[in-house]
Amino acid sequence: MLRFLTAGESHGPALTVTVDGLPAGVPVDRAAIDADLRRRQGGYGRGGRMKIETDTVEVLGGVRHGLTLGSPVSLLVRNRDHQNWADVMSPDPQPDAARARRALKRPRPGHADLSGALKFLTDDLRNVLERASARETTARVAAGALARFLLAAAGVEVRSHVLRIGAASVATGTPVPWEKLGTVEESPVRCAETEAGAAMIAEIDRVKKAGDTVGGVFEVVVRGLPPGLGSFSQWDRRLDGRVAQALMSIPAIKAVALGAGFQGGETPGSRFHDEILFDDERGLHRGSNRAGGLEGGVTNGEELRAQAVVKPIPTLVTPLRSIDLRTKEAETASFERSDTCVVPAAGVVGEAMVAWVAADALLEKFGGDSLTELLDHLEATRARWREFLERR
Repeated sequence: MLRFLTAGESHGPALTVTVDGLPAGVPVDRAAIDADLRRRQGGYGRGGRMKIETDTVEVLGGVRHGLTLGSPVSLLVRNRDHQNWADVMSPDPQPDAARARRALKRPRPGHADLSGALKFLTDDLRNVLERASARETTARVAAGALARFLLAAAGVEVRSHVLRIGAASVATGTPVPWEKLGTVEESPVRCAETEAGAAMIAEIDRVKKAGDTVGGVFEVVVRGLPPGLGSFSQWDRRLDGRVAQALMSIPAIKAVALGAGFQGGETPGSRFHDEILFDDERGLHRGSNRAGGLEGGVTNGEELRAQAVVKPIPTLVTPLRSIDLRTKEAETASFERSDTCVVPAAGVVGEAMVAWVAADALLEKFGGDSLTELLDHLEATRARWREFLERR
């Protein structure tokens, strides 16, 4: 139902995204998109690039007077740093000196450098890293903001928070309540627990002093999703698989867990599965949410909770061993300006990707060429659910 395509390089003139499938009448707030872009740039442990860029979105099409038209939406975010790279990244033929400037020939372990070079048969690693760079996620966050506007109109909210950075983590065993997630933007590491957040900052400082990088874990939480989104009828329609794929597509993500996730492999079924309850005050609900709001690839009405593991950034101040791709001689890996920790920012990208999948699933079930149509279909279905549950 929904699709988007991004384009642009890390040091090119701009990043663009074209979004297709949004119904007409969805409110679009450019200030809110810019706020999400700022959150993606922030977080303790970020590097020098974020001091150069001030990401703001330009709307090139598909929106008029603050509302989507039902046609494709085109957004653009300019790269301020491009002025320092104009000849290096020029689309036009350049002299040898310009082509050689800032050339990279020593691939970084953990980055797409070598695998991309082998894929495209190039010994100029800049051809790979410019697009493989996580700078591309700027465009994804802009697209995700459009999905959030659609979800918000349907009463759905999306938040994220950091659970772990290196050895520092929040207490395990009990999910962080939704209400506490409203305070995470006050934390430099976007952590809902004050003491754990301070420990995470100390961990980043320690790792940076050692010339190293550090990863961690973030969680995305979605509240208000109606039950019945997704399907168990085919493998590629299961919503848990779609959420996992969306998160795994983010650079540096190496693992995804839904709900209690990996605890399911070490917990008896009697203590893992969420018992089904009903009372007149709360209606149908669960006593816990270890399934993370998804059963059989379908939403069950509880909060959707997905965790993602972020690996340490592969660009190191003290580089690992590598080779010169042209001479094959032993060298140390190239160093590009980079971050010490991107976990807080990665959580914002995770929000965007999960919001995108949730909005797509919402449109898939309820349809409509306009937002009014979609909301009418949703309310009619909710009325049928109430009628079904009121039967005695």
